Amino acid sequence: MSTRTLSARRPRDTYFELVRRFPLRPLRCERDLDAATSLMNELVDRVRLDSDEQDYLDVLSDLVEKYEEKHHPIPPPSDADLLAFLIEQKGVTQAEVARGAGLAVSTVSEVLSGKRRIARAHMGALARFFRVSPAVFVADE
Repeated sequence: MSTRTLSARRPRDTYFELVRRFPLRPLRCERDLDAATSLMNELVDRVRLDSDEQDYLDVLSDLVEKYEEKHHPIPPPSDADLLAFLIEQKGVTQAEVARGAGLAVSTVSEVLSGKRRIARAHMGALARFFRVSPAVFVADE
């Protein structure tokens, strides 16, 4: 059997094809980030990934996440932003939140206006009302 016949039967090694296109190493600049993001988008847009492509995408996305955490950190949301988001997602009013969580309407209003933070005593009640973990209300500072 010739070498040509053997190589013709060998399956494609998509992982190493991707590594040749964009080597897996720490991202050092915005140009690296842009190239990595572009390739990630290309892979995510495919209908189906083989296991090599999925492995490559997993590692590449870890590299992108590490770079973005260092160079483009996202601050935690304010109590007002968090509460407004939960209200919007649940499709309720301030009065319904207050009633459902057992809080004064003025408390909900003051949190939404940024005049007040969510007190620890209110976190459990809000978590139960919105059906989220109380940890959602603890800032990661």
